[in-house]
Amino acid sequence: MARSPCELCILLLAAAATFIYIQVRLFATQSHYADRLAQVEKSENQCTSQLRSLIDQVSSQQEKIVALEEMKIHQDEEHVHLKILIQDLKKRSVLTLVNNNVVPVAAVVVMAYNRPDYLQRTVESILKYQTSVALKFPLFISQDGINGEVKKKALSYNEITYMQHLDLEPVRTERPGELIAYYKIAKHYKWALDELFIKHNFARVIILEDDMEIAPDFFDYFEAAAKLLDNDKTIMAVSSWNDNGQKQFVYDPKGHRDRQFIHPEVCRTYNFGEHGSIMGQFFRQYLEPIKLNDVHIKWNSEDLTYLKEDGMPRTAYKVVVFRYKSSRRRIYLVGPDSLSQLRIQAAAPHLTTEQS
Repeated sequence: MARSPCELCILLLAAAATFIYIQVRLFATQSHYADRLAQVEKSENQCTSQLRSLIDQVSSQQEKIVALEEMKIHQDEEHVHLKILIQDLKKRSVLTLVNNNVVPVAAVVVMAYNRPDYLQRTVESILKYQTSVALKFPLFISQDGINGEVKKKALSYNEITYMQHLDLEPVRTERPGELIAYYKIAKHYKWALDELFIKHNFARVIILEDDMEIAPDFFDYFEAAAKLLDNDKTIMAVSSWNDNGQKQFVYDPKGHRDRQFIHPEVCRTYNFGEHGSIMGQFFRQYLEPIKLNDVHIKWNSEDLTYLKEDGMPRTAYKVVVFRYKSSRRRIYLVGPDSLSQLRIQAAAPHLTTEQS
């Protein structure tokens, strides 16, 4: 049955109205979701910004925590250091009050770093002979660095004054390839000597390292030698070991300033430190065979005036020195290659004698 044109128009109008309605609803829905999407994006941006702000705050707080922890560690170290200083000051003030009339011959300082077992062996060797002359030779331990075992060992001795050298600055060598350890050792020595000579006003200082044992007459030897130091200004130092006998020290006028060193024919110290800065490279060849004196000589009753004579050799490098029987004649035996090793020209090997 054919539809009339009027009915077709009505159907078209209805379809058009439906289409328009659907389009309007779709547009409204799209607008709604677009607004919500914009709000979500805005909220996401705000959350991201807040998250970044929180991350920055957390990072800042973590940095503050690390800084505070480091400050606490530093303050704890300073607290321990101050506590040690207070204890030492109390100990020193008591000794000063009780023994106000005793003038020390020399301060004895043991230079230590990171070898508590070596330090114990050294201190026990010193105390074996130092106890009876403790007032003449006050004993110190100077530690370089913060090794806990060394500090604990040093503080376990009530009769010893503890010092600690703290230097965290990086070392700058003069030439590339030089050992940094030697620079650190030199800075430690400089600091310890300043403490004893300047701060504590000692007239003389005896330096020992934490890998040395001493002879029975070690303190008698240095007490007698102290008089030579006071009376003869051409003497620069007295050593228990001829460690300054190399050519570059003995023959350099800038180094010794026309002064000389006194050292014994038989060493009054023995170096047992196989493990250390030189890492054992010279120990077996040069140090281990050294003979430590085991006879107690009363040096204060010996006549040492011959050591003040002009022209009297006080140090020797690669020279064997001995006394012939019981005479006072000293005989110097110079080996065939001794002078050549010192780069000193000589016609032939020779033997010289000196009255002493």
